[in-house]
Amino acid sequence: MQQEVVAVRRNSEGDIVEFKLSSGTVVDYLQAQEMVKNGEIKNLQLFKGRDHEQHIRSIPDDTPSNNLDQLPTF
Repeated sequence: MQQEVVAVRRNSEGDIVEFKLSSGTVVDYLQAQEMVKNGEIKNLQLFKGRDHEQHIRSIPDDTPSNNLDQLPTF
């Protein structure tokens, strides 16, 4: 069963470092990357950034409310 991200935690620079899932579980960025890769988290995808590293982003769907930047923090 796929989970959803319901909240995010940011570091002092504003980067997302942890994700709170619909189950209440909190995972760090690397764990979330693996879960996205395995299809365990819906509405997210991996992409290669300009720094050639893998990053997580919301799947573009014209619904701003489910974008990572719009989610509450915890």
